[in-house]
Amino acid sequence: MADFNWLTALFGGVLIGSSATLLLAFNGRIAGISGMINGAITFSKQENWRWIFILGMLLGGIFYEYVLAPQPTPKSTFAPLAMIIGGLLVGFGTRMGSGCTSGHGVCGLGRLSIRSLVAVLTFLTTAIVTVFIVRHVLRLSF
Repeated sequence: MADFNWLTALFGGVLIGSSATLLLAFNGRIAGISGMINGAITFSKQENWRWIFILGMLLGGIFYEYVLAPQPTPKSTFAPLAMIIGGLLVGFGTRMGSGCTSGHGVCGLGRLSIRSLVAVLTFLTTAIVTVFIVRHVLRLSF
């Protein structure tokens, strides 16, 4: 496993927070990814900025992986079918929860939204319970 570098994590957090803040300040929009993708698939001229934001995220990840990363990023060993099912469940949850973790966690908490606080606490509680069940009750390891 790669060694944790807190400076890289701090820099990444600052970039995410700055991009969310700048998008809200200059465009009046929330940088939640589920809403971003949902709005982008309408293909209207007014929503072109969403495609630019999504492209920037993808290119930023590729740039980090192949230019900035001091060592290779660990690859996933999950089965593709499990990842597809998980992605569909996450998509369903984001519609049901009126936003995704990035929208509620980064943008909603920054705006002091009570609804986002409840959502983030629900996300974290569910994640903790899921990890406990998978690792300690079912004794599965990935």
